[in-house]
Amino acid sequence: MSRLIASRKRLVRVRDVQHLQAVGALMQARDEAAQIEENSRRIAKVREELFEMQGPVVGALLASKQELAGRLERAGRQLDGALYDANRRVDQRDTERVSANRDREIAERLRDKAEAAREALREARLAALPRYRRMQKEGNE
Repeated sequence: MSRLIASRKRLVRVRDVQHLQAVGALMQARDEAAQIEENSRRIAKVREELFEMQGPVVGALLASKQELAGRLERAGRQLDGALYDANRRVDQRDTERVSANRDREIAERLRDKAEAAREALREARLAALPRYRRMQKEGNE
């Protein structure tokens, strides 16, 4: 019975580590998504500030600003695709975290069940002893 309990305890430790790894992966994926979102916002802000004109503007300057705005727009669209992929990774990592948490809880219940069975077996053995032996055993514990 103690081997079973030791096995269950090892399983709980493994499941705890798996859960912590899943949480770490989720946090990393969320950080990546937040960073991509922040970069996208910064690019949009730079693009908006690009055409805040004050006074007369030379044609060459306007053309270069339009070219830069086009490049910023393409970069923003690429970041939108990257953000979509990052959000999908966040969802996948969250699913993995939930699964790891469920497995950990199952392992904990199995460990508790094995400990309860061991305690019940100990009580049954103690109850089967004659009264005078039972008092000796209780006194030793």
